[in-house]
Amino acid sequence: MLKRGLRYVDELSGAVRSQLALAYRAKDLIAYGLRGTLREHYTRADFRADLRASLTTGAVAFPLCLALAIACGVSPQHGLYSAIIAGTLTALLGGTRTQITGPTAAFVVILLPIVHQHGLPGLLVAGGMAGIILAGMGLARFGRFLQLIPHPVTAGLTAGIALALAVYQLPAILGIRVPTSETLVGTVQSLWAARGGVQLADVAVAVAAIAILMTLPRVAGRWPAPLVAIVVIAVGVVIVHRFVPGFSVATIGSRFTWRSGGQDIAGFPPLPPLPVIPWRQGAGLALDYHTIRELLPSAFAIAMLGSIESLNTAIVAEGMSGKPHDPNSELIALGIANVVTPFFGGIAATGALARTTRNIRAGARSPIAAVLQCVLLLAGMLALAPLVAYVPLAALAGLLVVVAYNLSEGRHFLRLARIAPRSDVTVMLTCFTLTVVFDMVIAVTVGIVLAALLFMRRMAVLTRATLRTETEGHHAVPEGVRVYELAGPLFFGAAKTAMEALHTAGGTDHTVILAMQHVPTIDATGLVAVESTLDRLYRSKIRVILAGVTPEVAEIFERAGIKREPGRLAYAPDVDTAIAMAGVGADRELQAA
Repeated sequence: MLKRGLRYVDELSGAVRSQLALAYRAKDLIAYGLRGTLREHYTRADFRADLRASLTTGAVAFPLCLALAIACGVSPQHGLYSAIIAGTLTALLGGTRTQITGPTAAFVVILLPIVHQHGLPGLLVAGGMAGIILAGMGLARFGRFLQLIPHPVTAGLTAGIALALAVYQLPAILGIRVPTSETLVGTVQSLWAARGGVQLADVAVAVAAIAILMTLPRVAGRWPAPLVAIVVIAVGVVIVHRFVPGFSVATIGSRFTWRSGGQDIAGFPPLPPLPVIPWRQGAGLALDYHTIRELLPSAFAIAMLGSIESLNTAIVAEGMSGKPHDPNSELIALGIANVVTPFFGGIAATGALARTTRNIRAGARSPIAAVLQCVLLLAGMLALAPLVAYVPLAALAGLLVVVAYNLSEGRHFLRLARIAPRSDVTVMLTCFTLTVVFDMVIAVTVGIVLAALLFMRRMAVLTRATLRTETEGHHAVPEGVRVYELAGPLFFGAAKTAMEALHTAGGTDHTVILAMQHVPTIDATGLVAVESTLDRLYRSKIRVILAGVTPEVAEIFERAGIKREPGRLAYAPDVDTAIAMAGVGADRELQAA
């Protein structure tokens, strides 16, 4: 009884120590970007530069946040809530100095089906669950590993997202109301069925917005094209509506309302993000095991896509600004932000590439620029809420069509399809097709699996076992001794193939030497393959000498119990020494016989 109690206390203390170590690791990772800025002595000149950058970035972010929230099927203020809360937290806690975080176009394709199935509460809960996954990935230091996802996977997903995003904007552009659909195919079918209700006024508004957005950056690159386009179109619509009888287009005010004093008011409330309980918003949602299980695939897709997009943006920011970033710190901060944001009504957020690059080009020097941008968004939300009601939905849809066009990188996609290896093209087209035909949850899941399969296939090619007939000193290998040189990491998918080459050993062979100086690491699959090979050679009464084992592999062998055993297993620092040991062993066996 006493022993059992002592064992329990020991296990409990071990668990406490591991949790303390985890907390210490998190403390060390959080706020990497801000700590780097403070170490370099933040000055007034830096603040002025950050303030100027925040004005430019905020002017672009404001209409984008409205458009993205509406595209996700929720009221426009939820996009601003996300940018304000998540943008502030990620800037203060993250690993990148100049990154802007908020709702992005890539998320629309994931979030829209969630809203159709579970409403706003499900959307908020899924975002919080994704935040927990992201924070766990950061604590596990997965930041660098996520950067190894093959480019064909991300290219296929991005092109599919761009096409889906553009198609989802067609109802607003055409001025027709269609039944909500969870898939792109369903949306196209609904559009075709309602083709007779196209409103030319909405089409004209969308075309005018797209024309301004495509032309203005070439004519006046410093101007915030999204804000200019939305303001010009909104003012133009109000003027035309006043002087042209019968002219009418759908606006934010005609589609969204809020109640105050028993009256319905057009637009959204001029209130800051206030604390809410995510699963009790709207019609409410039962937060139980069944709900969490249903939302988990979507949360995983949000986390994976968010991590890829945020880390890619961080890499671009580092290249443009010259300031280093910490990917694990960025993931932890992004996770915390996505856990907190739903409790203020905000949707899922990640690093925004276009806004980040604009922030850097505008002269941002620290995370303070992102925080100031969030303050400006809050001020704009409080001051401009009544005017936002006049913004046409077709103009916001046109803005997202331009975003989709820039996101697609169509020329790059077609070039890869033409010049990339056939296996990569197959993966890219598979991810693209799944995104368009089904949904992002399936596409992201299959994309990650395909990335693992590509990795295994390439490791199998790189890792090999070669039979050597002479040593490095160009001495012939003596009779009865076989020298196999293992090269490459013994990972899953590669280890078994590499070790199968050793099946030729046998007959008159009395010693097999495994030269492992070029094996940098080994995983559990590789370890099992090595143990199986050793066991087979032992049963064939063949002695094994492991030569040139690296310290990392040697430590794993030590923990696995692969130790020196006279007459069966020995270690040598190099192949020449191993051959000499093999000769001595053979002589002893002859004398014993």
